[in-house]
Amino acid sequence: MRIYLYFSFFLLVYSCSDSTEKNSYFSNSQKQNKMSKEVRKLEPRILWNNFEDLNAVPRPSKKEEKVRAFLKSFAKKHHIELIEDAVGNIILKKPATKGMEKRSAVILQAHMDMVHQKNREVTFNFDTEGIRSKVDNGWVKAEGTTLGADNGIGVAAILSVMESDTISHGPLEALITVDEETGMTGAFHLKSGILKGSILMNLDSEEDNELCVGCAGGIEINITMKYKEEHIPQGSKAFSIFVKGFKGGHSGVDIHLGRGNANKIMNRLLFETAEKFQLQIASIEGGSLRNAIPRESFVIAVVPEKNEDAFKKYVSAFEKEMRSEFKMEDKLSITVESALAAKSVMDIESQKNLLNAIYACPNNVLSMSIDISGLVETSNNLAKVNVANGEISIQCLARSNSEFGKNDLARSIQSTFALMDAEVKFQGSYPGWKPDMNSPILVVAKKNYINLFHEEPKIMAIHAGLECGIIAKSYPGLDMISFGPTIKYPHSPDEKVDIASVQKFWLFLQEMLKNVPVQ
Repeated sequence: MRIYLYFSFFLLVYSCSDSTEKNSYFSNSQKQNKMSKEVRKLEPRILWNNFEDLNAVPRPSKKEEKVRAFLKSFAKKHHIELIEDAVGNIILKKPATKGMEKRSAVILQAHMDMVHQKNREVTFNFDTEGIRSKVDNGWVKAEGTTLGADNGIGVAAILSVMESDTISHGPLEALITVDEETGMTGAFHLKSGILKGSILMNLDSEEDNELCVGCAGGIEINITMKYKEEHIPQGSKAFSIFVKGFKGGHSGVDIHLGRGNANKIMNRLLFETAEKFQLQIASIEGGSLRNAIPRESFVIAVVPEKNEDAFKKYVSAFEKEMRSEFKMEDKLSITVESALAAKSVMDIESQKNLLNAIYACPNNVLSMSIDISGLVETSNNLAKVNVANGEISIQCLARSNSEFGKNDLARSIQSTFALMDAEVKFQGSYPGWKPDMNSPILVVAKKNYINLFHEEPKIMAIHAGLECGIIAKSYPGLDMISFGPTIKYPHSPDEKVDIASVQKFWLFLQEMLKNVPVQ
């Protein structure tokens, strides 16, 4: 049952609405301010106002200077102890409330950066503009961009707890990490000894009826190669081919949904038209982020003029076939248009090797977990394909719940591209988080959830990278759990967060803090 039934109880027990209509840290357009006001009226207001303040601040991965300044300003305003470590992680500390001094110390954890994705037709600068969020039929979403609920809601919840003087809790710390989305940099460089807590609550999960106790590990595979640039064959005509409209999404938690990968589909089209119509590639621009399922791919290619009509008819027929194959992709579009003359094309041998290798590259779900029903065990996301000016660059993100499975998949991809004499490098490998079904904080969480919502929570591991496994390397023995509100389509412009689930998450978080066991 949804949280609407608990709303009046929420207001009675946790009246933290003293922080209403705050001023944004950065000023944005009138349109953004109008939308922001709509979101700021939602309950719990303290959390939504902190979320909107955060969303007014540009916070790309690896460019967190502005959001760190925002967090420092927040801490100063509310007289909260703050530590910034060498890599830019922010640690906040708050003493226990009266009567809670003997409770175990808790670390609340989230990441400050967000994935930046936008629809191609949307004009938006993530480096300078704040997110334009709006209320839409029970959800909060953004105007043509990612929303940043991943992990902005988690950060906003932390700030709300830190500023409140009505929430009961023991000794409290908050760890807000940098660059989670593109390298887990903050977690990897976290030094031991800074944090004193024995329980870590990660606020980066995305289903409000789940308690997460494990996650997959991952490794980034980068492929590069040079090719010969050749003159455009005489009698050829240049075309732009555009594969777009796919839902995309998180390359971990959404990988099992059967969505189309724009890079793989474009490659199918190029493979077939190269054989049938003597197509030659001038450039490819496919995908944008390693941890997002590619939604778009754009190609410039040339085809002999005599084959133009047949080529266009084939592309049209191919689009219909893809619509039939990927019925869930209701906005799928594959178009071909005349283009300005290309400067050069890839040599035939390199093109053949490239298309064969991409065709052979593993993608999507490769195996399911034997231990946990419904959990993806191993997957790969063929995330980015770029071809231009004599250089090929391809990026994959492989995930697995086992180190063996992760490394085996990485070697399989390496071998595929080694056949075309490409250089393959691994980087950013991170460990998974092994589930502990006997975790003491899991026992507390299950009890709290049942008492509040009168139903059993799902105890889950997820096929995505949480920072818990990495943090545990520096802080062995931490008792860890992850939970959060319901967020759909993260890492895509369709990202949205369920308003009712945020109320539920906020209620549950406070109950968890109140019922942390004695040391």
